Amino acid sequence: MAEINNQPSQKKHKQTACSKKSTRVDLAPMVDLGFILLTFFVFTAALSQPMVMNLIVPNDKNSGITDDICETCVLTLILDRDNKIFYYTGKAETALYRVTDYSSAGIRNIIKQKKKNVFLKKGKDDFVLIIKPTALSSFKNMIDAVDECSINMVKRYYIDEVNEKEKKWLKDK
Repeated sequence: MAEINNQPSQKKHKQTACSKKSTRVDLAPMVDLGFILLTFFVFTAALSQPMVMNLIVPNDKNSGITDDICETCVLTLILDRDNKIFYYTGKAETALYRVTDYSSAGIRNIIKQKKKNVFLKKGKDDFVLIIKPTALSSFKNMIDAVDECSINMVKRYYIDEVNEKEKKWLKDK
């Protein structure tokens, strides 16, 4: 708290109309108040919550169940180094590989166009996207590809490994 010293000074002089007294302020309660405010703000602050992406993982117990997909409804993306995406439609054996990037004029337009073509041909949304990251692609590339699924409202997409024919083609390119 505060303290006022009322003891007379050692010097003898005439008393004037206004006498000066010494004051001393105790700052110990201010330190306590600082810690109380600090703990209040730490406990009441809203911490950032991590964003979680929902993934549906297949059940391996029923491995005999197959998912019949028409080959014209499938678009396969192969994620490669340097932010390149190789893509093809249909089966890998008869694939015509093309290259694009992660820009909105790149993969986003390709997904939109393929989704539109499948809807016009089938009369319903049977579009399937298969994402195959290579060992040389980054984790950011994978997240960007899944984000494109969310942006384009792709209902069915799969994450798969690059098969031997695709690996051979990537080596030869």
